[in-house]
Amino acid sequence: MEEFKNKNILVVGGAGFVGSNLVKIILNDNPDVRVNVVDNLLSSERENLPIDDRLNFIEGSITDENVLGQIEDNLDYIFHLATYHGNQSSIHDPLADHANNTLTTLKLFDWVKNFQNITKLVYSSAGCSVAKKTFDTAVPTIEDNPIELKQDSPYSISKIIGEFYSVYYFNQHKLPTVRARFQNVYGPGEILGAGKWRGTPATVWRNVTPTFIYKALNNMQLPLENDGIATRDFIFVEDICRGLIACALHGTPGDVYNLASSVETSIRQLAEMINEISGNTAGFEHLPKRPWDNSGKRFASGEKSRTQLGFQAKIDIRTGLETTINWTKDNLDIINKNIDKHKDKMGK
Repeated sequence: MEEFKNKNILVVGGAGFVGSNLVKIILNDNPDVRVNVVDNLLSSERENLPIDDRLNFIEGSITDENVLGQIEDNLDYIFHLATYHGNQSSIHDPLADHANNTLTTLKLFDWVKNFQNITKLVYSSAGCSVAKKTFDTAVPTIEDNPIELKQDSPYSISKIIGEFYSVYYFNQHKLPTVRARFQNVYGPGEILGAGKWRGTPATVWRNVTPTFIYKALNNMQLPLENDGIATRDFIFVEDICRGLIACALHGTPGDVYNLASSVETSIRQLAEMINEISGNTAGFEHLPKRPWDNSGKRFASGEKSRTQLGFQAKIDIRTGLETTINWTKDNLDIINKNIDKHKDKMGK
């Protein structure tokens, strides 16, 4: 489907896990498209992106005036995916999170607020920001859930501030922003250790799914915090990219949509499934609850996205894990290379 035929698209954070998958899908589906990527490679690698004459890569932060100066008023769609990757990194360095999460959003929005050709600007938010901070029985999070003042990390605070700015720039400047609330994305292309050292082992052991898969393939115990009772809404990366495209094509400016599988899976269930598929018999390493993480059980409603965007996640978790495990096996060399570059810092 040529949804973006003859369109000029900007993907901020386009060399990252989700961004690079989105870029590849857009290029594969649309022969006559121009894709511009801005990425400072803080938590990503240039090799994530294909070599393609239709792709223009700008290395740097969207907060840099020299980078902004290369963004001209000829864009049809913008996907803003830049972030300071992860809760734990943001807790370690809130100022870095502000510079790479909050400020990126404000600088981008203010730069393009008067652009004349933008059909839609899709902002990637986070479901954790609006989820109830409880380990009680989960109920599906809906888009108009109240936002709590109590947040678990600077990362989730930054994501909500980005939503505030999305609404402000839509109301004040008619910038056609659409907010896409991510759940827990997993899939091929997430490289452990990608990018630069960010102060903690979370630089390598970033999200739970790639961490579990890597450890399982190396016959290591999977770390289960709080016995793995926390639950999450895991959504395959191809599904999230299709959801982002649906937000761009069909989302209502000023509105917000969950991109979710709407299936609640416990961390223990995830670990057991990964061990089973990979053949890992090492079992689990039982660890205490993370002191900062109070968002215990959650999943999101996908009803609004289904009825208003025509989007519904298609890849079930077992199929997605099988695909991701196979991808990881095929790409262990590049993953190990990125892990190894941080080894001298991991003990600090």
